[in-house]
Amino acid sequence: MTKELAVETTNLRKSYKGRAVVDGISLGIEKGTTYGILGPNGAGKTTTVEMIGGLRKPDSGAVSVLGLHPVRERARLRQVLGIQLQSALLHDALTAKELVDLYRSFYPNPRSVEETLGLVHLSEQRNTRFQKLSGGQQQRLSVALALVGRPEVVILDEITTGLDPTARRRIWATLETLHDDGVTVLMVSHAMDEVERLCDRVALIKDGRVLIEDTPAGITESAGAENLEEAFVSLTGTEIYEGEAA
Repeated sequence: MTKELAVETTNLRKSYKGRAVVDGISLGIEKGTTYGILGPNGAGKTTTVEMIGGLRKPDSGAVSVLGLHPVRERARLRQVLGIQLQSALLHDALTAKELVDLYRSFYPNPRSVEETLGLVHLSEQRNTRFQKLSGGQQQRLSVALALVGRPEVVILDEITTGLDPTARRRIWATLETLHDDGVTVLMVSHAMDEVERLCDRVALIKDGRVLIEDTPAGITESAGAENLEEAFVSLTGTEIYEGEAA
């Protein structure tokens, strides 16, 4: 029996100055799935998820998130979609608690401040101003803000870049909890161990097109590789660098 799709894109395209950044990407992401998007620098990963989230308008093609059009039905989509992006900016002078309170006001049935900060292990920093948080703590707070509205779908872009091993594993535990709760997670990542551990399925893209879509193990097997990192290098012809842009 085919599961219901949470996210569907059909022939999605986006160009800048005549260059195709996303060139016909079609994805079908089942509800409750943790889904990874991988690709080398400039592959179109972030542009793809920004179009899914309604932050950029496609030149052509179609996007549906829980049956909603990301642009025409943006207000309704915001009630069921949480987004954390690398470029997100938060007010430096507000404390972690104040930021969560602000975001709680956007939703009809938000998580409590305590639950939200507890998800990312920031309860002790509730009264710390954003500018005083470490880089890793700021990253974790941005994830918390994406979760405060109890979203059914979450988009996360390189959420563990720059985090120490303990912080990374805390974020992983949060995502595993979301998976257990049936939340659909769409994540962009360059961390192969992260993808292998968390993702049910993965789309590997290059030059704005899907090279292969499968489970992490399936992609590894298709490439005749020992692990996902070796498969990535083999299939894309590129190396993996920490903090790659999408």
